[in-house]
Amino acid sequence: MSQQENPSSLRLQILTCHLAASSRNMASEKEAALAAVPSDSRTIFDKIINKEIPAKVVFEDDKVLALRDIAPQAPTHILLIPKVRDGLTGISKAEKKHCEILGRLLYTAKLVAKQEGLDDGFRLVINDGPNGCQSVYHLHIHLIGGRQMNWPPG
Repeated sequence: MSQQENPSSLRLQILTCHLAASSRNMASEKEAALAAVPSDSRTIFDKIINKEIPAKVVFEDDKVLALRDIAPQAPTHILLIPKVRDGLTGISKAEKKHCEILGRLLYTAKLVAKQEGLDDGFRLVINDGPNGCQSVYHLHIHLIGGRQMNWPPG
């Protein structure tokens, strides 16, 4: 088993990533990332899409669902998720067949940002893999706004 495949190594990478973050709000994200294991299993987002788990939905069409994050990092923090995963567990798994949904997600982010009154700007974030601190292996975009963003991000 290589170091990348070793679950202990994966947990250490995730922990190292999250220890670098100084925000107290990151505690629950650290726990979620530590518990995450990349897989094609059903995720919490699949359950939300299927209405098995309630969510504060702000936009929905036949391809995309947008909902408020339960641990917001800004006054506006919305997650945009494709309704059909089709192997798209993270952006690094994107294939040519995913181009349409990736464009649809970005366009929907623009629509939702306008709906939310984020006229002064916003940030889009896609976490990918252990070093990107991805905690749910179902591609999703974080739409964050309503405050001044810092650069570089942590």
